[in-house]
Amino acid sequence: MFKMKNLLRSLTAIAIATSGLLVAVTLPSSAATKHKTKIVTCYKLQSNVVHTSRFHGHCGKGWSAKRPKPKTVSYVKVETPGTASLTETGSTLLYPLWNIWAPAYQAEFPSVGLTTGGTGSGTGIADAASGTVNVGSSDAYLSSTQVSANPGLLNIPLAISYQMIEYNIPGVTAHLKLNGLILSKIYQGQITNWNDSAIAAINPGITLPNLKIVALHRSDGSGDTFIFSQYLSKTDPGWSSKYSYGTTISWPTISNSLGENGNGGMVSGCAATAGCIAYVGISFLTSVLGDGQTYAQLQNGVGQYVMPTTAAAGLEAAGFTSKTPANGTISMIDGKIPGGYPIVNYEYAIVNKNQSSSSTAKAVRSLLEWAIDPSYGQSQQYLSQVRFVPLPVKVVTQSFKQIQQIQ
Repeated sequence: MFKMKNLLRSLTAIAIATSGLLVAVTLPSSAATKHKTKIVTCYKLQSNVVHTSRFHGHCGKGWSAKRPKPKTVSYVKVETPGTASLTETGSTLLYPLWNIWAPAYQAEFPSVGLTTGGTGSGTGIADAASGTVNVGSSDAYLSSTQVSANPGLLNIPLAISYQMIEYNIPGVTAHLKLNGLILSKIYQGQITNWNDSAIAAINPGITLPNLKIVALHRSDGSGDTFIFSQYLSKTDPGWSSKYSYGTTISWPTISNSLGENGNGGMVSGCAATAGCIAYVGISFLTSVLGDGQTYAQLQNGVGQYVMPTTAAAGLEAAGFTSKTPANGTISMIDGKIPGGYPIVNYEYAIVNKNQSSSSTAKAVRSLLEWAIDPSYGQSQQYLSQVRFVPLPVKVVTQSFKQIQQIQ
């Protein structure tokens, strides 16, 4: 009996046939652990884009453990860094993409440690300026005042994003039509209920409840506040003269408003508040839908109501490509572009030209070069996960030239 027990412990599994029934007996996990397969990182080059995946034991068909080299894109070259530890913080809109980019970059260059953080664009800019982090992420470009105060800072476009207007109206699942003037009046407390005649007039056939609107805004320094308040400023002269735009603004004092921290706070706050309206970065769309909320069609500069889609954002951004200056500073809000979605922006890396050491500078350059390279960070395997739009060639070239200033 003792020998039999030892025999059973040494086997991974045993099958006993009894009356035609096959019974599987699973043995202690310690035995199975000895046979646990190793996870390996594998690569595949497809359409000059390096794809990364993980397999058990060995690479699957068509994949290789050796990283392939794509053909060099004429307008960008990714440097091979040495050992370095980098830090990034800022935009909560860009944060989900950094969390996708970081492990992919480190699979290419494991000698570089990279810590990311979602703290808001205002913090990203401030921390990059103070040297607290190597890369500050922002949905907002640097103002002329910030450039004057910090002449060594660069704002480098990394990708194209856009913003949706989320709302929580129980029983209403339609994509309501909204425009800048209505949003301005909501955030000023001049439109207070969802069945207001101004909203109903542009949404015929939709039954709107007599439900109080609760306007959510960011309480932290936010690039999302920057681009949302730009949209209000461009569509309502009254808002522009009273409140203007910025990463932080003096919000109108109204009873039906709530301040939230980060995009995540806006989404969860809206889900918990019937009647809410909130401006949220598109990288949080999955969270919005997961909470059972929906989002609006927005009126663009030619009077069309457009859904926030990658295609519509791409159309809007394309209208600004030729106008984008070498330093990347441009507003792409509410252009007169047929089919374009009106709240679109570049996502920026805010970086000090002068890093703490040449090795750190090289690692920062390498990271940002990788991020803007169409064979790496700009490929759809990364951007599509957060519904971002890749940079056009002209802007990639300009961003690359800015990156070369980092020393």
